[in-house]
This record gives sequence, C-alpha cells and structure tokens, in this order.
Amino acid sequence: MTVNAGQGLKLRILQTSLFQLPLNPINYLLLLIDVARRKQFEKPLHGDKESLRFATPEPIARYRAQRLRSKVLADISCGIGGQTVFFAQQCEFVYAVEIDPIKIEYAKQNCAMYGLDNVKFICGDALDPKVIEQIPAVNVIFSDPFRPAEESERHVSSLEPGIPNVLAAYGEKTRNFAFEAPPQMPPERIPFDCEKEYISLDGQLNRLTLYFGGLKQYDRMAVALPAGEGLVPKYGLPQVMETDKMKLNAYEPEPSVVAAGLLPELVESMMQMAGPFMGGFELFRVDKKRLLLTSDALIKQSMIKNHYLVLKVCPFKPKEINKFLKGQNIGSVVLRAGVKPEDYWEVRNEVEKGLEGNKTVHLFVKDGTAILCEVIFND
Repeated sequence: MTVNAGQGLKLRILQTSLFQLPLNPINYLLLLIDVARRKQFEKPLHGDKESLRFATPEPIARYRAQRLRSKVLADISCGIGGQTVFFAQQCEFVYAVEIDPIKIEYAKQNCAMYGLDNVKFICGDALDPKVIEQIPAVNVIFSDPFRPAEESERHVSSLEPGIPNVLAAYGEKTRNFAFEAPPQMPPERIPFDCEKEYISLDGQLNRLTLYFGGLKQYDRMAVALPAGEGLVPKYGLPQVMETDKMKLNAYEPEPSVVAAGLLPELVESMMQMAGPFMGGFELFRVDKKRLLLTSDALIKQSMIKNHYLVLKVCPFKPKEINKFLKGQNIGSVVLRAGVKPEDYWEVRNEVEKGLEGNKTVHLFVKDGTAILCEVIFND
C-alpha cells in the first residue's frame, strides 16, 4: 500500500492487514518522504565537532519533520538546530528550546542560513517554569533529550530531561509528544504507552522515535530509509521457524525490522512475494549479533538490507576458503564473523590473499562453519 500526503511525501506499508485496523489508515501516518541518498545536510551546519557528529542525518530529519508536520511545534533540547531547520520548513511556527547558549547561537545561524524566520529561540532549561510559560498551546512537542555517550545497557531512565518530566511539565500545552531515544533499546524496555518507531538508514540502525497521544498509530514500526518503506505489526502471526541448515539464498533484514521485533511480519510479506510453491523462509542465527533468513526462493524485498546467493558452506579454514574464492572471480571479502579485534586483519588478509576478481563476498561464521555469500540485487 502507498499513501501520498502532500508534496514529496510517500508511504509504503508492507502490510496487507492494514485495512483491518480500527481507523482509516490514511489518517494514521504521514510517513516516509522521498529523500536523497545522502547523510550530509544540503548546506553544511554551523556547530562544534561533537554536535555535528550527533546531528540527525538529513534524510531522517526530513522524514521526521514530515511526520510531525503541524501548525505550531515546540522543539525541546534543539541543540544546534539540525532537526529544527526541517521542522521550520514544514510547520507554520516553531519554538526551539536549548539550555546551552553556544548551541542555540549555532541553531540561530543554521535557521538563518536556510532563510527561516518562523522560529522563536528560547535559551534555558526546558523544565524551568519561566521557559515553559513562554510556550503557548502547541500541536506537537518534540524532545531530543541528552543521553550518555555509552552505557552497558540503554534505558529510558538515562534520558535528560526525562520523558515523564516533560510529559508532566508540558501536559497543558498538548497531548501530542515525540521523543528521540537510543535505538538499542528493545520495545520491552520502554515502559510507556507509545509507538516505538525504529529507523534504519543505509542499512544501519540509526534512530528510535517514541510517539505519544494522537501521534501514536501503532505499537511498533520499522522504517527503512532511503527506500521509503515501513513495516507494522500484524497480530496472530506464528514465530519464524529456526534452522541450522543454510539454503540456496540468504536474506539480511534491515536492522530496524529486527529491533522492532517484526521478523514474522517481514517473512509473511516475503512469502506473499514468493508464492505458495517456492517454500518458506527460516531464521538462521549466525551468532548473538547477526541473523539471516534463508530459503530456496529468490525474491527482492525492500526491507532486506542484503540479498545473498549462498556460494559455499564449509569449515572455517581461511586457507581453504581462499583457495575456493580464487576460482570464483572474487576480489574482496567482508568478514562478518565474531573474530577477536586483534586477529581481524590477520584472518582477513589470509582469506583475501591473491584474490584478483571483481566480486565481493560476505563471510559469516557460525560455530566454526563458514557461510560464503555473494550479494545480489546490488543496486
């Protein structure tokens, strides 16, 4: 299903059960814009090195601004304004709050660079009553709270300002809230009645947005950019069957699908594409971090990060693997194995020694067994 909602906005939900939902799906989401295949901003942002490093990538900033498009929006903890710029392009007016006076000056410069004059900047603590009173009733409040650079396990309690505090402080301004959260948090670790939207960009898990109030449309969603695809839950599906045997083809799901726990929905979509006579798709767990779907069926699916032809399954012996690859027109190997960092280059050099072909293979290792996969549909 594709939904168009305004210029440049395109949604494709890979979910045949969408019309079984209680509300009209057209009103459910303003989703997934056509975005250029780039991570950098059209105009280089002003900001310090650390702020620029953590700025929201442009395709995601554009997408999110489309989804939250409204008359008046408040951007809490706006930083250097990388997201604010796109909110201001989509909304009639934006209130931008930032506690760091240096960052808010960068945000002003960035909005001015884009020719935007519909933003009111407020420097102060977002939970300070003097700041809150400067913001009238709004349609949407977006908050990108501070979170530690590293944690052994991500939790919403580490966000600052905390989600419950923002909800309480701004509850009279609106019922529609959106929060950015660490994408490494699985849905079960998020103790709120909200939609958990996991976004992957160019095949990497990048963002998690939590939607509250009228912004919540589903319990979970997986989004793949720049493909412009979304996957939502369909309840009652069986769990994906697991196997230890690799078949003719392997499929690496978009990480947003895995993070959102939507593998059954993805497999159902793939089975519809393959048809009833091509066999099923099974889950092949490589290790704790990596998983593949495998099948004798060959299809092209937009929520798959990489489609593979399985070339060989054999013992993980680098010299023997190297000998096999020399006869397959292979020039390079992507090592997708849990190799110790200190051994990585030694193993990779041994596997790639003397290769002169023009193809690339991905090498997975499961319990001492190597799975050599060639990427197909590489467009």
